[in-house]
Amino acid sequence: MTETSSATTSLFDVLAERLTRRRRGEDHRDDGRRVVLVIEGGGMRGTVSGGMAREIHELGLTPLFDAVYGASAGAINAAWLLSSRPEGIEGWRDPRFAQALIDPRNVLRRRPIIDVERLIEDVYVNDWVLPFESVLTGSVAIHPLATDVATGQSVDLAPMIDDAADLRLAIRASAALPLVAGPPIRIAGRRFYDAGLAESVPYRRALADGATHALVLRSRRILDTADPSEPSRGNRLFAATVLQFTSPALRAAYLDRDRRLQEDDDTLAGYDAEPEATVVSIRPADDSPRVSRLESRGEVLEPAFEAGREAVRRRLAHIGSATGIR
Repeated sequence: MTETSSATTSLFDVLAERLTRRRRGEDHRDDGRRVVLVIEGGGMRGTVSGGMAREIHELGLTPLFDAVYGASAGAINAAWLLSSRPEGIEGWRDPRFAQALIDPRNVLRRRPIIDVERLIEDVYVNDWVLPFESVLTGSVAIHPLATDVATGQSVDLAPMIDDAADLRLAIRASAALPLVAGPPIRIAGRRFYDAGLAESVPYRRALADGATHALVLRSRRILDTADPSEPSRGNRLFAATVLQFTSPALRAAYLDRDRRLQEDDDTLAGYDAEPEATVVSIRPADDSPRVSRLESRGEVLEPAFEAGREAVRRRLAHIGSATGIR
């Protein structure tokens, strides 16, 4: 894979080296590498990648990364993970938070069905507090992605974040699904929608930014692969109606999502197959719960969160005996 051809040491060996140096009190990042964590979103599938992020924290691996890239719900998980209260990510397993985020009755209140603004600006500020300031003062950089309405391209919003209010707005933009989550979010004179319209799994952006190694937390099971042959009738209708007043580039990006996701699956599988893999993906087991974008049932969310945790334990335990991570 050309993006990481300059790297000669596997991701897990690099993590092991950094962990050893950190335990010795040395500067564990002073190794000429850029090691990143990439978190996929997908609405309430963020419950799965949230469980994965929680386990990353429990294993003490968070400080080993130089940056965390997140798309949509993955940006929310990135913020929780890098905050001074990472245990707050457990909120994904509680159906009350799903119900606060997703409520079809909001239409009657002239509110979006998926009320990301309420979650970020109210619930995470006043009730289940996410200390946004601590995310920005930590040693690991956060990179929330969103889709530029004008170009249909993914954009890293990190350069547009100066304070906690900016970070909240960036996360809202990253998770702003057209129609169901309201209008696009305006930042620096530009309009942004959900990152998933252009880049559901933001590893490409991370590699373009110079990452030499990446751990990719996937929220989809292998079984959840979409048919990339052509856009579905529903997707074509959505593009022609809901997105008709956006831009041709955004509509094209939306209609190309399934093909692009299949390409990502193939590319990431290729990385995984390398003997000394520098880009490694972790996915939930095929027998784990299927989580829809709008899932709100506790009997699904709880085991989905645990499936994410188990996926990380399983993958890291597999290589742990050789690397000493565990």
